Amino acid sequence: MWSTRYRSAGEDYVFGTTPNRFLAAQAALLAAGASALSVADGEGRNAVWLAEQGLAVTATEISPVALEKARKLAAGRHVEVDFVLADAVEWDYPEAAFDFVVAIFIQFADPAQRARIFAGMARALKPGGHLILQGYTPQQLEYRTGGPSAVENLYTAALLREAFAGLDIVHVQEYEDVLEEGVGHKGRSALVGLVARRPPALGEGRR
Repeated sequence: MWSTRYRSAGEDYVFGTTPNRFLAAQAALLAAGASALSVADGEGRNAVWLAEQGLAVTATEISPVALEKARKLAAGRHVEVDFVLADAVEWDYPEAAFDFVVAIFIQFADPAQRARIFAGMARALKPGGHLILQGYTPQQLEYRTGGPSAVENLYTAALLREAFAGLDIVHVQEYEDVLEEGVGHKGRSALVGLVARRPPALGEGRR
């Protein structure tokens, strides 16, 4: 399904080539040389932007078509990203491997799949590492400007607080904004953004 969607866009990028606005707003957190994982990264817009900030980026994506377009985007922007063909649900998330884990609109996952992905994402964070996540809330079903049609795939701030109870919540907010992310996310949208931090290892203290 995803490859069909990405292929149908031809040379265009379904969600554009600029980074997600919520992700870009977290730029002050990022540090050159840090490692980042972008989950279900699509055509590369977020992974490429992270690499442009000087991070060592790994990006997973299930669609070979999307990966081909992502590699083209990275080459055109003169950055390197380790693009991995992988199912975000089934991928073996490495323990404590990344300073940042990024998940932008990965709401293809039903609740059972979501639980597996979220657990993997939290596991992949290094102690002190940050999770950055953006999603749609149930009110998005009224706007129909992007995202899934199944309400159970959507997020609320309360759901995210519960799902990531093992992390320190730095910021979580439900809000509305007008998105201009290609043709895939376009118009008034009901959103939620989360920044959370894996507690530092014992003895490291909290910075």
